[in-house]
Amino acid sequence: MSAFPDITPALRAAAPELRGRLIANQPLADLTWFRVGGPAQALFTPADEADLAHLLAGLDPEVPVTVIGLGSNLIVRDGGVPGVVVRLGGKAFGSVEADGETLRAGTAVPDMRLAKAAAAAGLDGLAFFRGIPGSVGGALRMNAGAHGGETTDVLVEARGVDRSGRLRSLSHAEMGFRYRHSAAPDDVIFTSALFRGRPGERAAIEAEMERVTAAREAAQPIRERTGGSTFKNPEGGKAWQLVDAAGCRGLTIGGAQVSEMHCNFLINRGGATAAEIEGLGEAVRRRVRETSGVELHWEIKRIGIDADIVNR
Repeated sequence: MSAFPDITPALRAAAPELRGRLIANQPLADLTWFRVGGPAQALFTPADEADLAHLLAGLDPEVPVTVIGLGSNLIVRDGGVPGVVVRLGGKAFGSVEADGETLRAGTAVPDMRLAKAAAAAGLDGLAFFRGIPGSVGGALRMNAGAHGGETTDVLVEARGVDRSGRLRSLSHAEMGFRYRHSAAPDDVIFTSALFRGRPGERAAIEAEMERVTAAREAAQPIRERTGGSTFKNPEGGKAWQLVDAAGCRGLTIGGAQVSEMHCNFLINRGGATAAEIEGLGEAVRRRVRETSGVELHWEIKRIGIDADIVNR
């Protein structure tokens, strides 16, 4: 695996009071559900929000910054990710606190844990998060949803740090939510969010969560190396139906395959490269376009550079 030039000494010089963990050329494959991809030129795990702001305030504007969460809806390309990759974790970004009808959650909190915390607090309306294999940060960025609910239904406000190191608070309206999309500024790294539920019976909420879990396990290849739903549903249709009609169920490229269980999922059958997985997705998009005229759009986020670029 090729390595990037080590930029961590320059980063520490620009942010001398840094307290978080900063590692050069850290492999990212094990941090993704597909288990593929190259390294981060510099992987930064901030100690807390102030530590993140300190790094960003001193960072050269030319150095790219990329944020990753649980690595579920993510393909890291084989050449790795240049610049700084930020991954939030620990107590500073991983706590959930209930207060009346609201919940404040750090953006490293898994969506599943947010749903459980809401149930424990007797708050209805957030059970759909049980079916989303990601974290709160990703849910904010893409208006994640499942089983009839979306992030936009329950979000009050989001908090984060922008590229200049300034703290930002964005109201629901400022998030600009639409289907699987947020219009929030791209340079904001979300650190926490405030959600509002409605009073409900804990037993009924937990029963709904069990229903969501059962439906997901019955219909999706959740025990495979996958990235969740690959393509957004086109208006008035279902992506999986278009993929199936195009004859792509079970289609393979190298170690990558379109799931036979749910053909809007790509899986790593073992030994796949990121290029094979992304290439398979593009082949599916092409076949769907040719057979139906519909242009499918990626729901999975793809980051980094191809291996041939870093090896030049």
